[in-house]
Amino acid sequence: MTEQTRSRTPNRSAEPASDEIDLTRLFALVQDNWLKIALVTLIAMAMGVAYALLATPIYRADALLQVEAKQSGLPVLGELSELISSESSAQTEIELIRSRMVLGAAVDELHADVLVEPRRTPFIGRFTAPAPTENRILFSGWADAEQTLWVDQLQVPAWLQGKDLTLRVTDGGFDLLGPDGELLASGRSGAVAESEDGRVVILVRELSAQSGQEFTVTKLSRVKAIQMVQAELSVSEKGRNTGILALSMTDPRPARVETLLNAVAQNYFLQNVQRRSAEAEKSLEFLDEQVPAIQQDLTSAEEKLNAYRLKSESVDLSLETKAVLDQLVSLEASLVDLRLKESEVSRLYTSEHPAYRTLMQQKKNFEDERDRLNRQVKGLPETQQEILRLMRDVELNQQIYVQLLNRTQELRIMKAGTVGNVRIIDKAEVAPDPVKPQKPLIVALTTLLGLMAGLGYVFVKALFNRGLENPDQLEQEGISVYATLPLSEDQQRNERIWNKVRRRRGETSGSGTLLADSSPGDLAIEALRSLRTSLHFAMLEANNNVLMISGPSPGVGKSFVAANFAAVLAQAGQSVVLVDADMRKGLLHRYFANEKSNTGLSALLSGRAELSQVIQSTNTEGLSFIPRGEVPPNPAELLMHSRFKALIDELSKQFDLVLVDTPPIMAVTDAAIIGQSVGTSLLVARYGRSSVKEVEQAILRFEHNGVEIKGCIFNAVERTASNAYYYYAYEYK
Repeated sequence: MTEQTRSRTPNRSAEPASDEIDLTRLFALVQDNWLKIALVTLIAMAMGVAYALLATPIYRADALLQVEAKQSGLPVLGELSELISSESSAQTEIELIRSRMVLGAAVDELHADVLVEPRRTPFIGRFTAPAPTENRILFSGWADAEQTLWVDQLQVPAWLQGKDLTLRVTDGGFDLLGPDGELLASGRSGAVAESEDGRVVILVRELSAQSGQEFTVTKLSRVKAIQMVQAELSVSEKGRNTGILALSMTDPRPARVETLLNAVAQNYFLQNVQRRSAEAEKSLEFLDEQVPAIQQDLTSAEEKLNAYRLKSESVDLSLETKAVLDQLVSLEASLVDLRLKESEVSRLYTSEHPAYRTLMQQKKNFEDERDRLNRQVKGLPETQQEILRLMRDVELNQQIYVQLLNRTQELRIMKAGTVGNVRIIDKAEVAPDPVKPQKPLIVALTTLLGLMAGLGYVFVKALFNRGLENPDQLEQEGISVYATLPLSEDQQRNERIWNKVRRRRGETSGSGTLLADSSPGDLAIEALRSLRTSLHFAMLEANNNVLMISGPSPGVGKSFVAANFAAVLAQAGQSVVLVDADMRKGLLHRYFANEKSNTGLSALLSGRAELSQVIQSTNTEGLSFIPRGEVPPNPAELLMHSRFKALIDELSKQFDLVLVDTPPIMAVTDAAIIGQSVGTSLLVARYGRSSVKEVEQAILRFEHNGVEIKGCIFNAVERTASNAYYYYAYEYK
């Protein structure tokens, strides 16, 4: 690349792009797209309102339980009960409530594993069918003002569990159909109906519906039904270490959720009572096993004492010996009591547990004291020793026997009056208002989400939009902008008219007038007048009075600029000729209300016509026009012919300004060829369509062919909050 070419290459900014957020531009984007944002927000709000009105209301039932500190229910443990008492944590009780043992009992009690609903028209039937009555327990059945079905029993094989079965009402009863419509069983209400193989059993307690009415009946597996209850049930402790448990459950049907939650609370209460009763039962069984043996020992001891007294006659004991006997009896009774405690504690704890070790230490102390007394007894006469031993056995067995009988009676009373350590404080009740959907919150959230979605759409679209939005983007890259042309509403209206004409005629041409003639006060025309002044100074150093207007790509509006700029120059008193050098797709002829003819630039360059034959006058005084003519097979070769250079020279002599409209440079090379013969070249860039990179590449391609681009015309700028200031200069009257 030559030094001259390098000097004309657009200067890129050496400074890196700023990462700061331009709040002014963001605010301008919101102003420009407020209607889209408002529309998205309104649609989202409408969806939120529709959902809030159509969503099924969800009701919540609440219950309150108290779990008291649980002490050991075993009287045989006596003073050790405090040491080995057990107290469940709140989390333990919560998991117990949510267990399959408790929830499964509630499911079995209410038949919650059977779902019944009338078959309705999809979606519409939800709003037209009557609501279920709330004074009936809505488990394994359905009841409303028109129909009733209650199923007391339903058994199906495993492969049918969870599948929707159809119960069709007939004149004499009902038919139960499988998922594929096959008949499983037939029967009538009040009687058990079975399938032929006996694997499907159904008992309908009550049926009231018109013949042909269908119900959907589903038998869930027990585990699935429990899981559904677990998903709806919430259990938490109120406060910290209070023992107060709050139970809540949600469901669309208030009566159903209240009944189900009460069943859960009641079954938890019953299992607690049964557990406490089971502890007493185990202790009672143990004592019942010990009483007969102690009774037999007592009888045997009494018989031995009586026999010895008869044999050796009555022997009185001294006061000292009587005191030793009382001590021995008391110690033996304590040891027997400790052995009972040991047998019970050994079932609950290991030998290393503090309660077990304390018990064994007490037992050792009593045994040591007993051994000391036994040594004291050995110093007595033999007759007194034997009497003392026999009386000790009788009194000891008698005392133990009475104690066991007392404790057995206590356990029987305890078992009969067991109340457990759980108390139902508040039974389940349903709040009168549904907890879901929260209509105001839903509408507010959807409105906010809609606003965010609208803003996000606008910002993301702006982020990925590479089109030019203001001339500063070109100026920052060292590309001069000679004029900024606002988008003309009048021109858009003319375009719509021309399009209608072309569609009606089935042609590519139409009739119309130049905007400079029809709307001379339009802002776009005012901008072209300012371009006329700027161009006067730009062409002072040019080697001829020929101006080329090109563009980087199709659709940027270069033909509109060329035609109206030529008219503006002619209206200023100059003689101007406009040449449509786009022999491929040129449409300049439509601005001058004449059909494209075979006599045009292509005919002139191919030698089939003279200049006087192709040049045409227009309605604008001082403006002449050369149409493109018919499309030739070799436009580039015709432009490279010497006839084109001769034509430019001749036109330059006859007119004050020669304005040439060319094809886009990025599409074909025609513009680069034409640029060799002109003195000044301008590039048209369109708002929102052309990008900085595209303009730079177009200029670079011209430079590679030795054509200098003086600058750009920024066309069709839409009025937005971010570029409104470009309009102010043209609105001054």
